[in-house]
Amino acid sequence: MLIGEFESKITESNRIALPKKFREELGKELIIMQGYEGCVIIVDKQRFVALTKDITEGRFINDAIRDTTRFLIGSAHEVTLDKQGRFVLPQSLMSFAEIISEGVYLGLMNWVELWDKKKWNERKKEIASNASQISAKLDGTVLN
Repeated sequence: MLIGEFESKITESNRIALPKKFREELGKELIIMQGYEGCVIIVDKQRFVALTKDITEGRFINDAIRDTTRFLIGSAHEVTLDKQGRFVLPQSLMSFAEIISEGVYLGLMNWVELWDKKKWNERKKEIASNASQISAKLDGTVLN
């Protein structure tokens, strides 16, 4: 399963190692793209098709579908892992996610997110401090 949190350093040549646990699940051929909240999403080709199904099967005349297609699919790159399980993180995605020297991988069942370590730690604190409100949104309850 794609679960867990792992840290990895980025080399000067923008290489970063994918955790072994995720390599075993995803294989060597990956698709990486912009994600929401400023992260990078990492999936294999099969998961990419499933993840983007709603937008690729949506109506072209729908502007939200076009914009989502631009955001996700327009930013996608195919990468292949080297023998050490590393890949080159494209500069466009490094800039988008503001990844500087250390990354944090999050396995989220159907996809993996890659965050800048500092940015993830800030986001994690924000999520933890708003856990009740987030839960209420999922359940449809309004909190005062």
